Amino acid sequence: MEKKIRELENQFKEYRMTPQRRIVLEILLENIDRHLSAEEVFQISRGKGLEIGMATIYRTLELLEDLGISQKLNFGDGRGRYELVQNNLSEHHHHHLLCLNCERIIEVEEDLLHQLEEVVREKHNFEVVNHNLQFFGYCSSCQQKSQE
Repeated sequence: MEKKIRELENQFKEYRMTPQRRIVLEILLENIDRHLSAEEVFQISRGKGLEIGMATIYRTLELLEDLGISQKLNFGDGRGRYELVQNNLSEHHHHHLLCLNCERIIEVEEDLLHQLEEVVREKHNFEVVNHNLQFFGYCSSCQQKSQE
């Protein structure tokens, strides 16, 4: 993880890597498979016995987004959730499946919308640079529980 932190520090440009910013980055890296809200970052930091305020967490998450290190996602639950950007920003990012029962978020790496983008480009003379797709439904675990 230390190597990844050093790589991310290079993206901070004119900003300093403060201890608080480092804590937020470490928490995001430790939870790479989750989509954490600012409140969850706060709870995790408290669970580790670290002193970092909510305002600092919000500012740090905003800075990470501005620098292209993280991405803020809105899943319709009133809370912004954050994930580290894993690939080149010029590439399309992954999509999400959102379970309406357990609120589980499943990442979908397949991107099958290239054909639709071509239609949009030709029909509307619109150059698509990215898109965001979310599916709402019920995960396999919740489906199985409802059948029992």
